[in-house]
Amino acid sequence: MSQTVELPRIDGPGTGLGGSWRVIVRNDNHNTFDHVAHTLARFIPGITLVRGHEIANVIHGSGQAIVYTGEKEPAELYWEQLNSAGLTMAPLEQG
Repeated sequence: MSQTVELPRIDGPGTGLGGSWRVIVRNDNHNTFDHVAHTLARFIPGITLVRGHEIANVIHGSGQAIVYTGEKEPAELYWEQLNSAGLTMAPLEQG
C-alpha cells in the first residue's frame, strides 16, 4: 500500500497569479496633476476624478503612490494602461 506524503509549501499565500500585486505611480516633471487624476480615474476601477486628484497630491508630495493592489492579471493591465498614457511607473511589485 502506498502512502501519500504532503510536501511543505515553498511559496506562501499571495504568490503566483493571485495574491497582492501593487501598481505604483511615481512623481515626474512632465505630467500635470490633471493628467494624472484623469488617467487614474479612466483606468483604475473605483477611482473618481476627485480621488485621482488626491492621489496626484500624494504622488507629488511623497514621490510615489500605490494606485492598485490586487491580483496579478488586472495589475498588469492597469500598469500597462497607465504607462501607455504617459505616467511614470515603478516596476510591478508583489507584496
